[in-house]
Amino acid sequence: MNLQELEARLQSLIEVDLLNILPGKKVEDVIVQKLAAAIQLNTAILEDGSVAAPNVYTLIMHPDEAPKWQDQQLLAILLHSITTVTQEAGFRITISPTITIATDDKLSISDAQVVASHRIESMAETNASPLDTGKLEDYSKLPENAFLIVEGVKVFPLRLPVINIGRRLDNQLIIDDPRVSRNHAQLRAIKGRFVVFDLNSTGGTFVNGQRASQTVLYPGDVISLAGVALIFGQDNPPPRLDLKDTAPLQNSSIDRMDRMDRPTATLKDHSTARLKKK
Repeated sequence: MNLQELEARLQSLIEVDLLNILPGKKVEDVIVQKLAAAIQLNTAILEDGSVAAPNVYTLIMHPDEAPKWQDQQLLAILLHSITTVTQEAGFRITISPTITIATDDKLSISDAQVVASHRIESMAETNASPLDTGKLEDYSKLPENAFLIVEGVKVFPLRLPVINIGRRLDNQLIIDDPRVSRNHAQLRAIKGRFVVFDLNSTGGTFVNGQRASQTVLYPGDVISLAGVALIFGQDNPPPRLDLKDTAPLQNSSIDRMDRMDRPTATLKDHSTARLKKK
């Protein structure tokens, strides 16, 4: 399927399910467009030559739009439609896809973003104690071209093996928001991946909607520090055991981001589909 066919089929599947299960509900065209683009732009080639569809989706929207997405039936319809259309397109699904809702008050109420990525492990495995953090040599492999998108508007490149996040001025990433603790969270580079640790914060640290004390991060993961959203990205993430090199993806424009203090390489946003509403 090309992008137009993928989008049309996704729209049809969603509308049929909504009519049968949640009559009167509607999923805006911009969501469908960006879901279709996220599916197509974030496929990966498996060892056997087959193409895998992304299985982690984050819908980012204005806070006023988020409440209507709390309906689990609506999310189930989206997941069912995504699964069906990716299978019809000939893509493999390595694990059942998940959808997380995140908010960004900088977005227009009629706009949305879709972040898509691949996760091989289940959430339970990912949130388990990830690595032995007691060995200094674990810090020798700094993940390349990793960054955080801070509340949808600023990009913070991750160039140090340990990055403290909070309100205090001695943190590497300072977030001046009363919801964030003075010493809220810490990122550590361990064996080539970043791991986020909660530092006994008041508001908690959440990854893809689930509270976490320590969690390995993968591109597209949404970190929430007591409601302040950070999206983890990496231009060239480490290969996984069952994946070949991911096919090249088209760059998406991030017209609202502050690009200061950011290397050119990190301007490639392989996981965010930004399309104008037709």
